[in-house]
Amino acid sequence: MKQLIALTAEALLAMAGAVQAQKSSPASSRPASGIPASTSPAPGKPASAGAAAAAPTDPQIAMIVVTADNVDIDAGKLAATKASNPKVKEFAELMVRDHTSLNNQATELAKKINITPEESATSRKLKSDGENSMKKLRGMSGAAFDKAYIDNEVTYHEAVLKAVDTTLIPNAKTAELKSLLESARPIFVSHLNHAKEAQSSLR
Repeated sequence: MKQLIALTAEALLAMAGAVQAQKSSPASSRPASGIPASTSPAPGKPASAGAAAAAPTDPQIAMIVVTADNVDIDAGKLAATKASNPKVKEFAELMVRDHTSLNNQATELAKKINITPEESATSRKLKSDGENSMKKLRGMSGAAFDKAYIDNEVTYHEAVLKAVDTTLIPNAKTAELKSLLESARPIFVSHLNHAKEAQSSLR
């Protein structure tokens, strides 16, 4: 269960931690303690680029947002069909609606400001971990599925909010992209609170 909860959020937390470490130790190019060497360099950049390049670019931020949305949409669609608890099913349907809307906004904005989303270590890990989470969830059912899905959603949205606050918004250079992230933040907060409510109903 702990492995499932830690999966997708790990990439976002690692990214936020690496950028925070770079800000607090500008003279150092070594990875932050506790952050795997593979996630400490800038997404899409070689390790030799140094800590100064650790922040994601706007195209990488756009891809991180789209990937994070897709991960939650896929999990929500699965939970909407497999959840046995009405509150969990309701939450899953909300995730599909809201994250589909956010994804559409991000895609339209990228076209409008001529940004081509670019893969990075973070977006690739998000996608890979999301696929691993889905495999585990597909093998579960009933109350065990409900608990695993909601526990994962609480951890995931906590990680998303941390990444938005410490990495994505501070490093977004395009005003429209920064504005989209700032307008999405309250939605993520609402999702986290909703997930916690559903989580409490399962105890």
